[in-house]
Amino acid sequence: MPSMESNTDTQQRILDSARELIYARSYADVGVAAICEHAGVKKGSFYHFFPSKRDLTLSMLDAVYADLKETLVMKAFAEDIPPLARLDRFGQLAAEFQQQMHQSTGVVLGCPFGNLSNELATQDETIRIRIEQIFTNLQVVIRKVLREAVDEGEIKNLNIEATAQAMLAYFEGVMLLAKSQNNTKILSQLMPAMSQIRINTI
Repeated sequence: MPSMESNTDTQQRILDSARELIYARSYADVGVAAICEHAGVKKGSFYHFFPSKRDLTLSMLDAVYADLKETLVMKAFAEDIPPLARLDRFGQLAAEFQQQMHQSTGVVLGCPFGNLSNELATQDETIRIRIEQIFTNLQVVIRKVLREAVDEGEIKNLNIEATAQAMLAYFEGVMLLAKSQNNTKILSQLMPAMSQIRINTI
């Protein structure tokens, strides 16, 4: 009987393979067979852990967000610098990650959540809702920073909710533009403007 460690290892290999393949290609282009081959597992093992490709994708989204939170969000929004500077750091770290990926793959891969949203939001409601939740979580972090900026007098007369949404929309738009042109320079040129976005209260 397989040990719990081997089961965990198999499940993780499937998740890691899905992350790598779908991020580099697309959801539609990557089938269960390709994921299994990349992970070095049989289809029976795949379906033991994930009843469907959708279930795997939901688990993958959760895993990607957990990693993003640990490696990017917590680092960018650490309270060692003023609030607006943290927003600048968030854009900078995201740009640096895309530049590193570009060096290793030759392409700008963009935001994994934005990519899947563009591909699946009108096709799979369950996946769309999960991505919406992730974007909502990111907006919560941005709203917290904006609230601190208002409290500390860095910004005045600000609609925090709308500005947080606008900043996230701008971030995703810059990611999409850089991906569409396969040009990381767009990220370094445009990301600094994210912290300057203001939607005032009426």
